[in-house]
Amino acid sequence: MNTTSRQQSASKHVPVFAQAVWRCCGALAALMLATMIVTTSRDADAAEHPNIVIILADDMGYGDVQALNAESTIPTPHLNQLARQGIVFTDGHSPSAVCTPTRYGLVTGRYCWRSSLKSGVLGGYSPPLLERDRPTIASMLKANGYRTKAIGKWHLGMQLPTLSDEADRARWDGDPGIDWGGKILDSPVHHGFDEYFGVSASLDMAPYVFIRNDGFSQRPSLQQPAVAFPHFVRQGPRAEEFVIDGVLDRLIHEAQQFIATSAPRPEPFFLYLPLTAPHKPAQPHERFRSKTKRGEYGDFVAQVDWSVGRVLQALRDAGVEDETLVVYTSDNGSYMKRLPEKQAADHVTDSNQQGYFAKHHRANGPFRGTKADIWEAGHHVPLLVRWPGQVQAGSQCDQPVCLTDLYATCARVVGATLTPGEAPDSFAINQLLAGENVARPEPVVHHSVAGMFAIRDGEWKLIAGNGSGGRELPKGKPFGKPYQLFNLAQDRAENTDVSEHHPEVVRQLTARLTELIELDR
Repeated sequence: MNTTSRQQSASKHVPVFAQAVWRCCGALAALMLATMIVTTSRDADAAEHPNIVIILADDMGYGDVQALNAESTIPTPHLNQLARQGIVFTDGHSPSAVCTPTRYGLVTGRYCWRSSLKSGVLGGYSPPLLERDRPTIASMLKANGYRTKAIGKWHLGMQLPTLSDEADRARWDGDPGIDWGGKILDSPVHHGFDEYFGVSASLDMAPYVFIRNDGFSQRPSLQQPAVAFPHFVRQGPRAEEFVIDGVLDRLIHEAQQFIATSAPRPEPFFLYLPLTAPHKPAQPHERFRSKTKRGEYGDFVAQVDWSVGRVLQALRDAGVEDETLVVYTSDNGSYMKRLPEKQAADHVTDSNQQGYFAKHHRANGPFRGTKADIWEAGHHVPLLVRWPGQVQAGSQCDQPVCLTDLYATCARVVGATLTPGEAPDSFAINQLLAGENVARPEPVVHHSVAGMFAIRDGEWKLIAGNGSGGRELPKGKPFGKPYQLFNLAQDRAENTDVSEHHPEVVRQLTARLTELIELDR
């Protein structure tokens, strides 16, 4: 709720008190009392029902943010400032090492492997993954008086309209017969969001069309050809207004408009902003190209940082910066691998290479592996939170937390009571935001693209499999033996498997992981 509307709300309670004081002390005293009541009510309301903005980058690694990786030469001034103004979670994790399951976990507060999706991700035409009756963070906040909007990459499936006439179903290569003029029967507006603008899945997945609420913004008129890395895209129908290197700008413009129009309204707002970058295609807008000297991926990271800066500026311009809780994080680690120095070239010297020499950049910081892996690089993500007046600027938390925890945290912020079965894998981290050093009630469970599990409890991490569970070699198999055990307090890079030296820890964590997996939530 903005300053003007909070004053109007508080002023409803002023006249009775003011009239009494007027009779006793005169007009000046009444005016002073009225001002005190308005100010106190406004400050209390802002603390109890702040605007909430969650910015979810797509495939940004822990090491891409300079505030988290002092050796990074990719400029991230806006994220650095956000880190200085709030709290940095040094042990924040996405619930999965890939896109769709992390989004499910964030939006529902429930691990995705409890749903019908046990591995992999959805596509641009996939049916809905979200259960119709399952509460979401948006529906919870909406029930508590929030105006809600999602802008960006959904990637949780939609019930897209299809053509009944078989003759019209093969107009575009790869098009399953979408009715571009029809109504989408399951989209974000059916899951607690008042409004939605964005794309159905990743920026490298057809269809290349914008969706607004429950319809397509424009019919496709072009066939997008397949393109190789770094501008990697799959073929499919594309609308004329859908220009790949302009998509991120379009999303940020929508976010700026939403903030500007929401700030004067009496109710607080919730903005869920899942970006499309720096996920493939690594295709920054031309005004950012060659700016970082770290290839197009580096330029794209710089554009993401600039985009975050535009959102933060929009909050300042609207006068609600001090009344807004801002979260910045990523859905998983970066896909940019760490290449061996003996290789002839990396992304700096050859943009076609999907990886860096360590001397040039470590997109995933000190962590082992890459996006999709069960190793830390797959799910150890940036997590920055700013909440003026509630979170100490420049603070740091080293406790392991998970993005599923955002649901329960927001619920506690607004004083909502969760119903049985709602957000079952979400635990409020409000005490951590306040600077208290308390442990999460349950261990964090990690999950790879291939369905490999890991459990994190304190300094110990047990991987229930014999490889990466993703892209790095050896890939291994879920529940393949021997399991891997790492002491992350001593070995963040997971260089040394100590399972043979701590069989009792392996036994205990295996039993705990089994218990958590088998819980019916």
